[in-house]
Amino acid sequence: MHGTALSGWLLVAVCAATGAYCVLRLRSTCPRARSSAGGEAVMGFGMAAMAVPAAFATPPSWISAAYAGVFGAAALRAGWLARGNGGGHHLHHAIGSLAMVYMALAMSGVGGHAAHGGHTGPAGGIPLVTGALLVYYVGYVLTTGARLLPTAGPAGDGGAPGWGARPELTLACRLSMGIAMLAMLLAL
Repeated sequence: MHGTALSGWLLVAVCAATGAYCVLRLRSTCPRARSSAGGEAVMGFGMAAMAVPAAFATPPSWISAAYAGVFGAAALRAGWLARGNGGGHHLHHAIGSLAMVYMALAMSGVGGHAAHGGHTGPAGGIPLVTGALLVYYVGYVLTTGARLLPTAGPAGDGGAPGWGARPELTLACRLSMGIAMLAMLLAL
């Protein structure tokens, strides 16, 4: 990841914590929620791994190909699940996974760009693709953040759901991963 070590470690912490919460959500009784949580856990831990500052550990030369493979498989799975009804969030997972493939390839130096560990040349990918992803994620972050705003509604019946079934925590995790994706794209 390009950028300061502090911002890299903050991204690692946020993404790893989000991935860990998504693992807790895998225990949900709802199959749709479990499917979504699994994709989000992979995304959270993958983003955490990609955000580790290069100054801390020089990644092996094959790591970008491994990231691209893992996220490519995740994109295929999300695309397959999105074809069914209610596939909107799975479509978001497919876009996010493809964005991670794009960033992994940009990190590897494909297309004449600098390698991840060396930071010897200009970082980045294709400006049009990066710009389109930035616009998408700005919109995603704004709409997800708006869904977190409190609304006037009836008070609950007193039964608090378990940690894995808290819709506001799920939205907060999605918001934090969207913001982390924005930070990673900006650092690209």
